[in-house]
Amino acid sequence: MTHTVSQLATEFRAALKAEPGPAGRQKICTILREALTDQDFIKATFDDNTPERKILHEDPELGFCILAHQYKGPKESSPHDHAHSWAIYGQVAGETMMSDWDLVSPASAEKAGKVTHKKKYSLTPGVAHVYNEGDLHSPSRTGPTRLIRIEGTNMEKVKRHKFEPA
Repeated sequence: MTHTVSQLATEFRAALKAEPGPAGRQKICTILREALTDQDFIKATFDDNTPERKILHEDPELGFCILAHQYKGPKESSPHDHAHSWAIYGQVAGETMMSDWDLVSPASAEKAGKVTHKKKYSLTPGVAHVYNEGDLHSPSRTGPTRLIRIEGTNMEKVKRHKFEPA
């Protein structure tokens, strides 16, 4: 079956309406895993000019976004959460080393929160992973990567606090 962004958006919306919490997100993750192996969908979604962040769909009713991310070289992110939102990372190409973190002290607008490293694992093509509200993580990429990411809300509009290792 060939997937499209529109068809995925419809399936994601149905999953979230049926189960708006973590269970609905797990359903999205399952649907996304199937799309990550659809080479026609991948070819239609990515090309050499795909930027690091491209919004493919922003749901007008529920607010979730489907994004394409393409990193042409190494990139590392600090520990972060998605504030009051959630995210699902779906690896298309390359490898993302993901670290999960435990909260030691909360962040505020004035100071960074403190975290300790919990575990490290690899996201490889076809793998999708849910990060619920408050889940602290940090991706690291050593080479070119592509991923489809679902955000519970458009994170460009969300002010987030900073975190750093304790």
